[in-house]
Amino acid sequence: MMTFFADNLAPLMFFGLIIFMVIGYPAAFSLAAVGLFFGFIGIEMGEISPDFLGNLTYQMFSVLSNELLLAIPFFTFMGVILERCGLAEDLLEGFGQLFGGVRGGLSYAVILVGAILGAITGTVAASVIAMGLISLPVMAKYGYNIRHATGVIAASGTITQLIPPSLVLIVLADQLGKSPGDMYIGATGASIVQVLLFAGWVFVLSIIRPDHVPALPPEARTLRGWPLLARCARGMIPSLALIFIVLGTIFMGLATPTEAGAMGVVGAMFIAWLNRRLTWKLVYQAMDMTMRLTAMVVFILLGARVFSLVFQGVGGGHWIETMLTSLPGGVVGFLIFVNIFIFILAFFLDFFEIAFIVIPLLAPAASALGIDLIWFGVMICANMQTSFMHPPFGFALFYLRGIAPKSIKTSDIYMGAIPWLVLQLILVGLLIAFPGMVTYFLDSTPAVDLQNIQLNLPSAPGNDLGNPPSFDLGQPPSFK
Repeated sequence: MMTFFADNLAPLMFFGLIIFMVIGYPAAFSLAAVGLFFGFIGIEMGEISPDFLGNLTYQMFSVLSNELLLAIPFFTFMGVILERCGLAEDLLEGFGQLFGGVRGGLSYAVILVGAILGAITGTVAASVIAMGLISLPVMAKYGYNIRHATGVIAASGTITQLIPPSLVLIVLADQLGKSPGDMYIGATGASIVQVLLFAGWVFVLSIIRPDHVPALPPEARTLRGWPLLARCARGMIPSLALIFIVLGTIFMGLATPTEAGAMGVVGAMFIAWLNRRLTWKLVYQAMDMTMRLTAMVVFILLGARVFSLVFQGVGGGHWIETMLTSLPGGVVGFLIFVNIFIFILAFFLDFFEIAFIVIPLLAPAASALGIDLIWFGVMICANMQTSFMHPPFGFALFYLRGIAPKSIKTSDIYMGAIPWLVLQLILVGLLIAFPGMVTYFLDSTPAVDLQNIQLNLPSAPGNDLGNPPSFDLGQPPSFK
């Protein structure tokens, strides 16, 4: 019995963690507790040496000294400021008036504004809450189907996960050991396809169910001509400027994600000041939410490092890699298994927990199968969008439930999310079928074979390479 226990510490450790998660114990403490418990068992059974746990100090230091993770509080703070600075109101009102004359016009406006806010804030909560407060009453007033209205608002908010500068992409880049800039560039094509899929569904719905997405009546379209263009520009110009400050500087190599996030905070506060919304109360609320989210992420990451260290020490990495690389179907079988596995985990874990716990276990197997890790990370990010859109931990639905009128049933919010959840899964399938959606945007610098490099040096004028030139310096000077 003891021999069996010693030979299977890794799978027992993994299933022990799953039991803690199912019970509902906090993820950070579950990870650390399971890691330390099995670490002591491994020492007693001679599977790992006592000195091995001394590496925990280095793991803790690497987390706390990781400059990349500083981008998380910056983008969170920026998102909270932009949520309350009036930018979303300007964008939604302008685009709502612009597209209002066509069926589904408000839905197109919500999708477009969700993409723009995603490219600015990087946080789901800011997008969903801002658009829900502004758009949901208007859509309900003009006869939009409630399930469709809640679904498009929640789904458009989750685009933020895939559109740079997403917090999820930063975390995945850190866990996969890749550049956040490359991850951002790779996610560009996937995020564009996601927006087109959402808009395509609204177009289809406007044909098969026109009563669900009616056009605004003429009396509701109060802005036309130059006033309408001015209203759109009032929201677009600050948005484009902020997108350049955050994303443009990263893509051009002028700033790291952390530096771009810091500049984005300054830009967001400037926009709030222009709209006369910058108050001490707003700054305090933003700091409070930033502190809470950052503390949660750091504690989860610390616990994940404890679990991961012990798991690798008892042979867990080899066990996972062997199991995943031997799946039937090769690379395709591995990708299908991974996506189903993450989709199921998303019912119980949020995206931070999945990124810190699961991705370090999957990355070695993906590398062994020759999978591009940037493409792999973008595909996983597209899958993890679903964690915001289905029960029991669909945070986008929670946010929407919190700000929606009580007259809207919770069942309508959940049922309205189903078509958009399917569209997100379609995107995952498209990424598997057409990996060029990600790799096309990456720099394909040709590999250089160091064994075949030749250096051809020109000879000095009048000299043959066979007779190297002489350098007669004469007598050295005397310093007597």
